[in-house]
Amino acid sequence: MLTHPVETTVPRLSLDDCRRPGSPFYDQVRAAALGNGLEPRALTVRTLLHLPRIARHNGSVSQRQIETELRFSGNGLRADQAEIKSLIPFRQFALQDLRFVEYESGRAAEVFSRLHYLRSARPGSRNFALVDPVDGLPVSLCSVSPLEWMRVGRQLNSQFGVPRERAWDISRVYSFDVAPKNAISYLLARVRTVFRIEMRDVDLLTTAVDPNLGFTGASYRSANWQHWMSIQARPYLYVDRRYASPRQLRERFGTANLVELKARPGVLVEQSRAKLLDSRIFCCRVRGETESVPLDDLRVLRR
Repeated sequence: MLTHPVETTVPRLSLDDCRRPGSPFYDQVRAAALGNGLEPRALTVRTLLHLPRIARHNGSVSQRQIETELRFSGNGLRADQAEIKSLIPFRQFALQDLRFVEYESGRAAEVFSRLHYLRSARPGSRNFALVDPVDGLPVSLCSVSPLEWMRVGRQLNSQFGVPRERAWDISRVYSFDVAPKNAISYLLARVRTVFRIEMRDVDLLTTAVDPNLGFTGASYRSANWQHWMSIQARPYLYVDRRYASPRQLRERFGTANLVELKARPGVLVEQSRAKLLDSRIFCCRVRGETESVPLDDLRVLRR
């Protein structure tokens, strides 16, 4: 079992506190991760994903609840790491020493389905990675998929003149803790180059950044992506204490309707109650400069 993280005197923290680097929550996560052979970044994201399940309406969580979720998330992460131990890099290299490759889809799916916070891979994707020059293990990797989000596609067409079928989505990104600084932004830049040369029918790359998990979009900004719109947050859903996306619910149960799911016998379905932050949609034109969008023109789309 995962050992207890370091105690702290803070009785309750808000979800905003937990998302903020340098907070007592981050100290707790780091102590729990390093004491149990886990990657702090992966444990942070996985725990942040599950804290809304037990947070009050005002977004506060108790110290005991945080400890419980850390143990639950940590035990799950340790089991997932063990399943793909042979794919986890352990050597550190400088950014210029890493090799950029189109990564084999089966191995990418193993990493994403085990270590990405969504615990799934997107079918029909092209996968790219920065791999270490000795073992060929993925240090940072991403998958790029045809854009399926209809609402985003309609907004891209109406506001920016980009048809949905000419946009692809960075649907998964995962970076191991051994990755050097700026690895993700460098990976994104190399992916853009591939699409500019090979994919003449693609004009735009997009991605969704969820700030509820501590993501800020800094790597995308460093790669000259721009924040073009936002998407209203909807409650997180959980099945048997584990987060499940609407896509995963439909694949598993044939529906993502909360009422229908709660009526299923033997299935514990829960919904977050605290208000969540809107996701940000970052975009990058495959050719030419990507224009910034003035604050007054940033649209917040409904789900």
